[in-house]
Amino acid sequence: MKKIPVITALLLNLAFTAYGQEPYSLKSCIETGLVQNYSLRIVRNEEEMARNNATRANAGMMPTLDLNAGYNGNVDNTKSITRADKTASHQNGLYDGNVNVGIDLNWTIFDGFSLITEYHILKELEKQGETLTRIAIEDYIAQLSSEYYNYIQQEIRLKNFLYAVSLSKERLRIVEERYQIGNFSRLDLLQARVDFNADSAQYMKQQETLHSSRIRLNELMAIADMNNPIAVVDTVIDVNTLLVFEELWTSTLQTNASLLKAEQDKTIANLDLKKVFSRNYPYVRLNAGYGYTLNTYDRTNTQLRRNNLGASFGLTIGFNLYDGNRRREIRNARIAAQNAELQQKDIVQSLRADISNLWQAYKNNIEVLNLERENLTAAKENYLIARERYILGNLSGIELREAQKSLLDAEERILTAEYDTKLCEISLLQISGKITDYLR
Repeated sequence: MKKIPVITALLLNLAFTAYGQEPYSLKSCIETGLVQNYSLRIVRNEEEMARNNATRANAGMMPTLDLNAGYNGNVDNTKSITRADKTASHQNGLYDGNVNVGIDLNWTIFDGFSLITEYHILKELEKQGETLTRIAIEDYIAQLSSEYYNYIQQEIRLKNFLYAVSLSKERLRIVEERYQIGNFSRLDLLQARVDFNADSAQYMKQQETLHSSRIRLNELMAIADMNNPIAVVDTVIDVNTLLVFEELWTSTLQTNASLLKAEQDKTIANLDLKKVFSRNYPYVRLNAGYGYTLNTYDRTNTQLRRNNLGASFGLTIGFNLYDGNRRREIRNARIAAQNAELQQKDIVQSLRADISNLWQAYKNNIEVLNLERENLTAAKENYLIARERYILGNLSGIELREAQKSLLDAEERILTAEYDTKLCEISLLQISGKITDYLR
């Protein structure tokens, strides 16, 4: 009877763990993580940077206006000789100064469609920033959903192990009572204690696994206290068995985020090619200015100072005839455009392979799940019969242990099948762009 306080402590520990926790649903976990997760916040900031970059000014379409001021001075010693009488004159420390203040305007009006193409590239990069954020969010939802159901799996497994401990405890009680009156041998008693201790150790080990899953959930939701206790609303792994392959594949072709990004990469590559071709056109540049200039003279001159205040302007039209790189750049841009198109086709093919493999695993796991549910019913009935025979003395402890192990194995297999089916469901929804359905 010395082992009874151990199981009592385990039960109290389980009750204490579940007490006072704020219940989380999958939706509330995702909503918390979408707001707090640091990786998602970084991705959103990068999206905001792409949005800030998508301006006409960044594309070079806007004029530049500069205010400048300057001062120059010269101090000279001069010696001159007149031609007529060879008279020499010396002047030392002559100072000439120049002060200028002005505003300059420079504007590339036309650059062979390069500017408008660059602007379109920036706008496409802005869209791609949104797509990258969507990819990160979908990856996050899939990751968090997997861990959420893993946490449920570990909780169920902990309860199964606790149930195993209770069965071993009951067996130990029976053996101890029968041993006192001489119906069971000491070998039976020792074996019952060994099995009880093994089940208790397995239960305590499972507590560690559940603890790790809880920490992982807190990490994904960016909860400051990693040891924050978590209680979830769901107590079973609810598997959706109503998915339709044709609907999933149609949705994949229409909304898959990676496929959308590949289309955007293709558009950007074609724009880069267009930008290279724009160098075959002339460019038009406008410049204008308005300023003030003051010149002072300290040497013999008809003027002591001169002031200038006025505007200047000019228009430049040019054409780049040869730079040695244009043909190479055009060839490489064409190859990049072809690669972008090939990459898009490759992604479609990879998605088709992934969704086909996942669908096969999904259907197989559903069949396995149905089969294991039947096995669990049979295993429960088998254990009850074995227990009654054991109490009556018609069954050995080893045979009872085998019946108990068969029951626990059946529970473990059905739990594994449920979780594996759920993982397939999550992956199928992520590929088809429907993973956000978990937020509904």
